[in-house]
Amino acid sequence: MFEQIVIVDKTGLQDWALERLHKYSQKPIKLYEDKPNTEREIIQRIKDADCVFVSWGTQLNADVLSNAKGLKYVGMCCSLYDKKSSNVDIDYAEKNGITVTGIRDYGDEGLVEYIISELIRLLKGIGNQQWKESPVELTGRKVGIIGLGTTGKMLADKLQAFGAKVYYYNRSRKPKAEKDGITYLALNDLLQKTEILSLHLPRNTTILNREEFLKFGNGKILINTSLGLTFDKSAFENWISNQNNYAIFDGDGIGKYKQEFDNFKNIISTEVISGWTIEAQERLSKKVLDNLTEFINKDA
Repeated sequence: MFEQIVIVDKTGLQDWALERLHKYSQKPIKLYEDKPNTEREIIQRIKDADCVFVSWGTQLNADVLSNAKGLKYVGMCCSLYDKKSSNVDIDYAEKNGITVTGIRDYGDEGLVEYIISELIRLLKGIGNQQWKESPVELTGRKVGIIGLGTTGKMLADKLQAFGAKVYYYNRSRKPKAEKDGITYLALNDLLQKTEILSLHLPRNTTILNREEFLKFGNGKILINTSLGLTFDKSAFENWISNQNNYAIFDGDGIGKYKQEFDNFKNIISTEVISGWTIEAQERLSKKVLDNLTEFINKDA
């Protein structure tokens, strides 16, 4: 049981999950549905909390956390891959006895649907752009995936169902995926061999710079639905200036660059976060509650 639970921004927790949270807070839950604009505002929201829930859009850095003197638990209602990509200062939390939990694999289905949908539209010229002079199929296309986690593997499986030839690059080899016919290539080999490249990496990761874009070459398609850019922006802008190249972004992938990138006619983008569906929010809510109850049971 906590004294004060605070939900610091719009987390996507469904009503049933919020109702269940009430039984874990002695005082009425403080629920905020908007994003705090300043660090000071975040501090004001959580200063009396011993339990906080937060989305990926709000930064809980060391200065913010240090102002919540009684804080015991932070439930991230978003993916937690590692310390580098986290919006919560994990090091500070660990040093000060604050438990931080996060979740994974809740929006993958919707995200993969978006990629397949926009890719097919581009290949066949259904929208405003068409990749080649004549419509083509996914069948036989050489697609590279960088980051073969849950999303990357799910995308690979769907692409194979359409007859695409799928290759991947990852920090560690994936023997099970390779048994499923997904071929591992070193990064440079992947860039040179594939026609379409989809990036699935943690936030604050940069994998493509000028040299990599040169190796990737022209007449290609780049897809980014990671949290933010996963490549050097200036190198990408130089690459996308070639009208034979195309890029596909969703709301997470394009982020704050939506208005700027709209100047390029060969960039397909949306402000919509493609994985943010009712089903995803249901999965998110369940996983966040499971993390909380596990923490409470351990502490009992």
